Amino acid sequence: MKITDFLTPDRVIADLSGKEKTAVLDEMARQLASSDLILEPAACLRVLQEREKISTTAIGEGVAIPHGKLPNVQRVSGLFARSLKGVDFASLDGEPTYLFFLLIAPQDAAADHLKALARISRLLKDPALRDRLMAAKTRQEIYDIIATEDQKF
Repeated sequence: MKITDFLTPDRVIADLSGKEKTAVLDEMARQLASSDLILEPAACLRVLQEREKISTTAIGEGVAIPHGKLPNVQRVSGLFARSLKGVDFASLDGEPTYLFFLLIAPQDAAADHLKALARISRLLKDPALRDRLMAAKTRQEIYDIIATEDQKF
């Protein structure tokens, strides 16, 4: 599974307007649902908030991968978002979070969900790539950076 299987340019937010965790999750859920008519924004937000209660999805180094599973979803859906100012997302390293990769998967698709999470984690481990994503000017440029890197592995 490639990231470009579930990420498109219209699923990129170049600068989140939300300043705190719930607002960021809501903004991302609404944007994803607007491009995937099967998804309901309130259901997406609810499953993301439930996952955050278990443990933060902010893995450190400015990265968070909020994710969840929903019934009635047919395939993995994703969205990439960036906050130029950073958000307190209760990161494991205590630092602000700038780069967010949201995933919503079908309830019964554990393998695809894990493959997508692993691929995103691998991609965002690269500090040079994170720097390029932060320096990008447009959503298309952000998407192109991710798509180019995605083709490398």
